[in-house]
Amino acid sequence: MNERTVHTRDAPAPAGAYSHGVVAGGFLFTSGFGPQHPVTGEVPHGVEAQTVQVLHNIGAVLAEEGLTMRDVVKVTTHLQHLKRDFHAYDAAYREFLGDARPVRTTVGSDLMDILVEIDVVAALPASS
Repeated sequence: MNERTVHTRDAPAPAGAYSHGVVAGGFLFTSGFGPQHPVTGEVPHGVEAQTVQVLHNIGAVLAEEGLTMRDVVKVTTHLQHLKRDFHAYDAAYREFLGDARPVRTTVGSDLMDILVEIDVVAALPASS
């Protein structure tokens, strides 16, 4: 399979041995992103603010490939407190995804000092 990695300075540096994303099979697959600001490393307070920062981080990786949130076809979200935070997370999510309705899985997970982590799959234009 022909694949290539994607990195951008506009997203937080990977905390381990992984890429921001991989392009393969006509799709861009992103790593799971937390809410760290790419320059300061700060984590905002509250699930809504963290969701916004996560989606900005993902947007930076998408932009590196000339994509937007409208190209996203699959979203996987991990919430530290699924029952407590789902509605606030969903409200922030809707601000970014608007009428685009990719498929989505949202699960409760034990996260390291953050409230939300998200990864996406985006479709590349047919000519890529």
